[in-house]
Amino acid sequence: MTFSRIFTYAFMLPLTVALLFNAPTAKAADGLSTSEQEQVRELVRETLMKNPEIIMEAIGILRQKQEAMEKARVETAMEGAKNDLLNDPDSPVGGNPKGDVTIVEFFDYKCGYCKKVFPEIMALIESDKGIRYVFKEFPILGPESELASRAALAASLQGKYLDLHVGMMNLRGSVTSKRIADLAREFGIDFTRLEKDMASPEVTAMINRNRALAQHLGISGTPAFIIGGEIIPGAVDQATLKHLVEQARKNKG
Repeated sequence: MTFSRIFTYAFMLPLTVALLFNAPTAKAADGLSTSEQEQVRELVRETLMKNPEIIMEAIGILRQKQEAMEKARVETAMEGAKNDLLNDPDSPVGGNPKGDVTIVEFFDYKCGYCKKVFPEIMALIESDKGIRYVFKEFPILGPESELASRAALAASLQGKYLDLHVGMMNLRGSVTSKRIADLAREFGIDFTRLEKDMASPEVTAMINRNRALAQHLGISGTPAFIIGGEIIPGAVDQATLKHLVEQARKNKG
C-alpha cells in the first residue's frame, strides 16, 4: 500500500473514526485489507496526537449538522401542527384575541419555573396590546398537576378560565380540591358544575391533545413557549419575550 493511498484514506473522516474506535467500517473500507486498516489506524492516532484540535473541529462540524437537522425537524413539525397550536377552539386565549403576534405556552401549575415567569407574562400582555396568548395545559408533574389542569379547563366552560388560571398560578404549596373550591367561590364559579366538568371526556380529550401535540413538537418540559415559529424552552424574562415578539413582528412584515 502506497503512502499516498494511506494519506487519502486517513482523511476520510467517517472511515478513519470508525477504524480508530474499532467501530463497524463504512463501505469505503471494503477495499482495505486488515493490514492496511491497521496502518490507517496508526496514522490517524499519530495525526490526532500531533493535532488534537482536529477532534474539536470534527465535533463542531457534527454539532452543526445535528443542530441543522433538529431545526429542520422542528420546522416540519411546526408546519404540521400549526392549526392545533394557533386555532384549537378548546385552547383558552388571553391578551388580544385578534393580536398580530401569537405566543403559545405549554405549562404546569406545579412547575416552579412556570410560576416564576408568570408575572413577566402578565406584564407583557398588559404592555403590548398586540399579543394573542394561547394557553396549553400540559400537566406532567403528577396528580396535582392533572387536578389543576382539569379544574382550569372546566372553568373555561363557564367563561372563567383566566380567573382560575391566575388564582392557581399565584397559589403556593399543594393544589387540592379544597383550595380549588375556595378559588371557585372567590371567582363566582359554580363548583358543582366544575367538578362534573373536570371528570368529563371533553376535558380529558383537551389534555390528551395537548400532550400529543407536545410530543409531536419534542416538548418534554415546562414552561415551553412558541413565538414566531420558534420553540423556546424554559423560563425567560420579560425582556427576552419582548425581543422575541418584536422579531416575530419583523419577520411577518
